[in-house]
Amino acid sequence: MTQQTSSRRPYHHGDLRRAILTTALDVIATDGPSALSLRDLARRAGVSHAAPAHHFRDRTGLLTAIAAEGFGLLSTALIEAADLKDAGVRYVRFAREHPAHFQVMFSPELLRNDDLELTTARALAGDALRGAVAVVHPEELGIEPRMASVAAWSLAHGFATLLLSHNLDGPLGDQDPEEVFRTLASMLFRGAT
Repeated sequence: MTQQTSSRRPYHHGDLRRAILTTALDVIATDGPSALSLRDLARRAGVSHAAPAHHFRDRTGLLTAIAAEGFGLLSTALIEAADLKDAGVRYVRFAREHPAHFQVMFSPELLRNDDLELTTARALAGDALRGAVAVVHPEELGIEPRMASVAAWSLAHGFATLLLSHNLDGPLGDQDPEEVFRTLASMLFRGAT
């Protein structure tokens, strides 16, 4: 009598962590972070309901990983900026290209704010923004550098948030949002290149 082998094979997905993150970003982009469920993500990925928990522990861990990834992407975009206006345009572009990341990154109530990956990525993005502000020598414009960073971030973040929530659809009309942002940045930081 031959021994019957199990027809069940061990699961192999390749990069389950990435697949769960990608699926989570799709859910957030269409339905917001409140619609996110590890059980639903597992079902969509075709894995056991425990598989996402293996990678992220829980929903908060998943959202924290999304935020950390977002801050990393934002940091990379800002570091490559040619000047302050370009940094602001890159910030707005990042928000437009990564709306789910953007939404989660700035919702601290959803995150483990003491997570090392998150705090590191957040600090790098902040450093990149402060670096772009420092190039224009805000103190020569009569603005304290820290407050200049807050002003630049507020302008870019506010504009991006209004853009994503479609509150600028009417005022902008057919205008390119990135060009409109450049004009606004010029108004605020006259010495910015």
